[in-house]
Amino acid sequence: MSFLWPELLWSLLLLPVMAVLYVWLLRRRRRNPVRLASVAVAKAALGRGPGWRRHVPPALLLLAIGCGLVATARPMAVITLPLQQRTIILAMDVSGSMRAADVQPTRLIAAQEAARAFVRKLPREVRVGVVAFAGTAALVQAPTTSREDIVAAIDRFQLQRATATGSGILVSLATLFPEDGIEIEEATGQRRMPAPLDPARQHERERRASFQPVPPGSYTSAAIIMLTDGQRTTGPDPIEAAKMAADRGVRVYTVGIGTVQGDTIGFEGWSMRVRLDEATLKNIAVLTQAEYFYAGSAEDLMKVYESLSAKLVVERKETEITAFFAAAGALLALLGAGLSVWWFGRVA
Repeated sequence: MSFLWPELLWSLLLLPVMAVLYVWLLRRRRRNPVRLASVAVAKAALGRGPGWRRHVPPALLLLAIGCGLVATARPMAVITLPLQQRTIILAMDVSGSMRAADVQPTRLIAAQEAARAFVRKLPREVRVGVVAFAGTAALVQAPTTSREDIVAAIDRFQLQRATATGSGILVSLATLFPEDGIEIEEATGQRRMPAPLDPARQHERERRASFQPVPPGSYTSAAIIMLTDGQRTTGPDPIEAAKMAADRGVRVYTVGIGTVQGDTIGFEGWSMRVRLDEATLKNIAVLTQAEYFYAGSAEDLMKVYESLSAKLVVERKETEITAFFAAAGALLALLGAGLSVWWFGRVA
């Protein structure tokens, strides 16, 4: 625990002073003689003595004052809180290698089933976008809270040739930061002929040149989950794309699907051996301060998404907890006053 105004903790020295003052008052009261009418009255008074209970309300009041003094120092602590705003981009591989059957029934079908279950379990306020990538990448569903639209986008996946892992990351970043002017043409492989720079385009290029990176993993309002077999065959370098995500503080959680030994797939008269490229996926996760998950079966994939669901809807952050100490002080004061009234018929 830390404090924003630690110098005010010196006020806690008042507590032992108040405790000594309380003991002094008790002793002073004992020295003052009390005249009683008879010995019988004295015995009756002693029999009804409050004993230890007389010290409970003052002790609770002292604790209440202590909580109030700690609250004035504005304590801070790292606690787990639900995220108020969150956007998750699902970047999913739809390349031909995803038809491999080393994950039953196929990599793609298992990925679709797990993604649908993941989306349904997320809190309704979490927005989800879907990016599909193969030889190019495209945003197939803009971030939305409509679970029906997200599931429909996942159901529409169609396999294509090649794998541009880097493009999937870049299109996801362009979706999260549309004002950054990330070159979608380069990300999707759709290069255009150079065009004269108009003033607006020139201003945009100057603004990108002045971009200031932030610490990796510091952007808590969004995250990217990329599911792929990790074998890049075309498009931008995924490590360079991961560095762009790290510069913006966005975590890229990578999920490797498929067995390490791989599988042989055939399509339209050709065949190829596809294996899981874990090294690239691990590097992407490390660069962005995220995590890599391995899913060698459909059951593993379900567990991965369950784990991600728990990680992405809460956060641990240092938060001021002054209100907790203030509330504790108020409750202790009320408890002390209530016990005093119950036992002795008065507050003090």
